[in-house]
Amino acid sequence: MIPEELWSYCVEHSSPEDELLARISRETHLKVLKPRMLSGPLQGKFLEMLVKMTGAKKVLEIGTFTGYATICMARGLSDGGTIQTLDKNEELEEMVRGFFKLSGLEKKIDYRLGHALDLLADSTDSFDFVFIDADKQNYTNYYDLIVERLRPGGLIVADNILWSGKVLAENRKKLDKDTAAIMAFNKKVQEDPRVENVVLPIRDGITLARKR
Repeated sequence: MIPEELWSYCVEHSSPEDELLARISRETHLKVLKPRMLSGPLQGKFLEMLVKMTGAKKVLEIGTFTGYATICMARGLSDGGTIQTLDKNEELEEMVRGFFKLSGLEKKIDYRLGHALDLLADSTDSFDFVFIDADKQNYTNYYDLIVERLRPGGLIVADNILWSGKVLAENRKKLDKDTAAIMAFNKKVQEDPRVENVVLPIRDGITLARKR
């Protein structure tokens, strides 16, 4: 959402990714379809710092992909904290578990495979911090399932909220399903009295919604 030169400047003046995160990024770009779904160093550090600042002990991630953001958030956990991360892509499991093992954070990461809606419906877990970065058409469904399980003062972070600028589409009658879903999610959060929220133009847009 900003010129590439300014984005590079931001990355260069932020804490750098370490060797493991750089390896995850490299292997994702070499071996996985749609590597742009990777969080990357700036967003990864942002998530890590949010988890640290909130003192979260119970983190939920919807959409693991190759585990970059998972490891970043796991690094920010308070003592005794855990992150439950959900993904339906079984083809990436071996790669992702390998990265988790290399991180030394396996005991903090609860990696579950399956459809997130089903996994969430089958559990009663509560959370301090939730990161949503999965299929866009279910963002509102994920929100409905987790907002009541979020502790007061807890934080929901949702990625891709600006959807490459498509949320500004002039012809609302011809929206693709993903864009319509993102816009519906944005409207829902904005109108929900249970949270206070802000949209940040980081990468493809991030919403922070804090439960009152």
